[in-house]
Amino acid sequence: MKVKLVNFSQEPDRTVAAAARLCYSPKGSEQLWNGLDTDKAFKLIKKLKDMDHQSPFEHVNFTFTIDGVSRTLSHQLVRHRIASYSQKSQRYVSEDNFDYVIPPSIESDPNAKEQFIKAMSELNDSYRKLKKTVPKEDARYLLPNACETQLVATFNARSLFNFFRLRCCNRAQWEIRKLAKQMLYEVKEVAPVIFEKEGAQCDVDGTCPEGSKSCGKYKGVAKKEL
Repeated sequence: MKVKLVNFSQEPDRTVAAAARLCYSPKGSEQLWNGLDTDKAFKLIKKLKDMDHQSPFEHVNFTFTIDGVSRTLSHQLVRHRIASYSQKSQRYVSEDNFDYVIPPSIESDPNAKEQFIKAMSELNDSYRKLKKTVPKEDARYLLPNACETQLVATFNARSLFNFFRLRCCNRAQWEIRKLAKQMLYEVKEVAPVIFEKEGAQCDVDGTCPEGSKSCGKYKGVAKKEL
C-alpha cells in the first residue's frame, strides 16, 4: 500500500480559523485573516472542537493518491460519500497478470497462502482466455476482490474526522484501518492543528461506539495491531 497527500488547501489551519471568525465577527471576510497567527488559529480551532462546531472544517480539502490496495478496500472506502473518488477502470484497463492483496491471516498460513495464490492464478488464466472472446467489461466479472486497484480521493477535513473515527478503530477491517492511519499521518504533516487529536473515536474523546464489541482500548487495554 502506498498513500501520498498530493494536494491540499493552502494554510488549512488559518483557513478554518478565519471561516470560524466570520460566524462571530462583524468584520468583512477579508479582514478576518489579519493578525491570525498560528497560536490564535490553534486556540480558535480548539474552541471549535470543544463546541462541536464543525462546519468551518469543510472549507479545507485534502487529495490523496492511493496505490496497491484491494477492491475489497475500495468498496468500503466509497461508502464515505462526502468525498470525491477516481479509480482505475477495469472496463478500459486490461487486468492481465493482475496484482493482488494477500490478507495477513492468509500470508501467515502456508497452506492457506498456497491455496490463495493458486486461485488467483486460475482466475488470471480464465480472465485472459475469456477476454479473447468477450469485451473487457464482461471479462472483469471474473476478477476477485483481492485485485489491486489505484485511486485518487479528495476529502474535506470534516469528512476526514468521521473517516478517521470509524476506520482508525481497532474494530475496522485491517486494510482500511492501515489506509486510514497512513492518511492521518499525511494530513498531520500539513495541518497539525486541525488533526492534532484525531484518530479513532476513543483517541478523540475516550468513548467507544462499539458497545459490547469494544476492543477495550479506551479502558487502556488494546488488542494487538494486525
